[in-house]
Amino acid sequence: MNRRRFAVYCASAGLAGTLFPEALTAVAHDRQEITVDMIASAEKIAGLVFTEAERESMVKILDSLGKTYDYIRTIELGNSVPPALVFNPALPGMKFPAERKPFHMSPVTVKKPARIEDAAYYPVTHLAKLIETRQVTSTDLTNMYLSRLKKYDPILHCVVTLTEELALRQAKKADEEIAAGKYRGILHGIPYGIKDLFAVRGYRTTWGSEAFKDRIIDMDATVVTRLTEAGAVLIAKLATGAFASGENWFGGKTRNPWKPDEGSSGSSAGPGSATAAGLVGFAVGTETRGSIAGPSERCGVTGLRPTFGRISRYGAMALSWSMDKVGPLCRTAEDCAVVFNALYGPDGFDHDVVDLPFNWNSSLDASSLRVGYVRAEFEGTVESVENRARTNMKFNNDTLDVLRSLGVKLVPMELPECPADMVYLILFTEGAAAFDFTNPGMSDMVESSGERLKRYPAYHLVPAVDYIQANRARTHAMKAMEAVMADIDAYVTPTFVGPTNWLTNITGHPEVIVPHGFNERGCPVSISFVGRLYDEATLLALARTYQNATGFHLKHPSL
Repeated sequence: MNRRRFAVYCASAGLAGTLFPEALTAVAHDRQEITVDMIASAEKIAGLVFTEAERESMVKILDSLGKTYDYIRTIELGNSVPPALVFNPALPGMKFPAERKPFHMSPVTVKKPARIEDAAYYPVTHLAKLIETRQVTSTDLTNMYLSRLKKYDPILHCVVTLTEELALRQAKKADEEIAAGKYRGILHGIPYGIKDLFAVRGYRTTWGSEAFKDRIIDMDATVVTRLTEAGAVLIAKLATGAFASGENWFGGKTRNPWKPDEGSSGSSAGPGSATAAGLVGFAVGTETRGSIAGPSERCGVTGLRPTFGRISRYGAMALSWSMDKVGPLCRTAEDCAVVFNALYGPDGFDHDVVDLPFNWNSSLDASSLRVGYVRAEFEGTVESVENRARTNMKFNNDTLDVLRSLGVKLVPMELPECPADMVYLILFTEGAAAFDFTNPGMSDMVESSGERLKRYPAYHLVPAVDYIQANRARTHAMKAMEAVMADIDAYVTPTFVGPTNWLTNITGHPEVIVPHGFNERGCPVSISFVGRLYDEATLLALARTYQNATGFHLKHPSL
C-alpha cells in the first residue's frame, strides 16, 4: 500500500474542510450507505491509496462506525471535558530531583516613592517589600493600578473586565491580615491580572469571543484559587485573542505599549500589554505554540513558559490538551519564580500535572553552567519571521558576550528538526475536538460572525491513525531533544528564530523570554533561554543573572 506522504496530506487538508463537512452531515442524518466511490474520494483528501479489494472490505466497517459517531455526538462534551489520554514529556527512565528545598529570594531594600504611581513599574519583589514593611498598603497599590487600568485601557484595549469590587475586598482583607501579623508571603496584597481564559466566580469569562461576551462560569480556576490563597489581589481579567488565537478579540486589537499603533501579539495579549504598561503587578497567561513568547517579546516583559504539566489548567479554556501550558508574565525573572512557586503542582483535577519540586535559589552561580547556542541563529543565516535573525544579530551576539563575561561556558549545538506542519497537525486536531461545533456540549458556539474557527472543520477529517502517528513522531522529537539537552544546562536562542518554538512546545521544555535590546523604532527585542524538563529553577536563575548584568528589563514605555 502507498502510505500517505505528510506534505501531500497537509496540502489537501484545506480542501477537506471545504468539501466534506456537509456530505458527512448528510450521511449521519440520512443514514446514507457508504460506497466504494465515497472511499475513493476520501482517499484523495487523506493522501492515501487503497486497492479496490481493500475499499470493498472497508464499506461495512465504515457504515457501522457511522452509528458509533452518531452515538458519541449525542454525549455533551463541553470544552472542559479532557480526553482520557495523558501526555508526559518525560521519557521512560528519566529521573528528576524529588527533594524540596526552601525558597531563597534575593535580598531587597526599597523605600516608598514620593508618589504611589511611581511604584507602578516596580517588580513584585519590591512591591512585596513595601507591603511587608507596611510602607504602603495593598489598598494603596490596588487603587493605583485600578486608576491606571481605567486611564490607559482606552489606548491599549487590554482589559475585558475590571474586577474592582473583588479587588478592593481582597486588598482590604490583605491589609487587615498583615496588620494583625498574618503575612502570607511575597504575593500577599499584590494586584495582578489574568488572561480571560480562566474562570472567576461571579465574573464573565469570554475567551475573547463575541459569542461568550456575557457568559459567566460559576467557579474559580485553580490558578485563581492558588493566587487567592497566596493573598494576591485580582484586579482585571485581561484580553486574549479570540479562542486563544492572535491579539484580536471582540473589544478590538490589544496594543503594544511601546508602539500603540501595533498589536501586542497574542494570544496572551492583555497580560503582555498590561504588565509592560505598569497596569498590574504581574499577570498570568497561557501558551500552546507561542502565546506567552509572542507578547513577552513584543511588549518587552519577562515571560515564563514552564515545562508541560507544571501548572493546573483546571478552569481554563482548552485549545490543545497535550500542548497547553500556564505561565506568568512579569517584569523580572525572579518575579516569574515567585509567581510560579505559588502556582505549580497537582490540584487533583488536571491529570497532566506532575508532583515535582521547584527549588528556587537566586544566588546560583551562572559560571557553573554550560549553555548551548545554535551558531547559525547568531550569524543571522537561518530563516526567521520578519528576518529577525539578521535584523537583531547585534543584540543576539551581545547576549553571548554578556554570558561569556559572566563566566558561562558557551557550547555550540544543533537542534533536531521539527516540521511546523507536524505541530499544527496535533494542535489543530485537538483544537477541532475542543471546539467541536457538531457536539451539543458546544451548541452555544456562534457561527454568524465567523467564530466557528475556520481552520478546525478541516481537522475533523484527520485520520485517527495519522494523529497517533504524529504523536509517535513526537516521541522521536522528544528523544532527539533529550540527547541535545544531556550535555548542557540550558541553551540560548533569539525568540522566534529557528525551530525552538515549534520544537519545545511539542517536547514540553520550559522557556524564559527576556528583553535584550531595543530596535531602531524604540521597541524591545527579546532573547530566550530554554532549559531541561522541570528545571525552571536553573533556567530562571540564568535569566536573572543576565538581567542583572544588562538592565533592559528596567526600561518601560512612556504612555
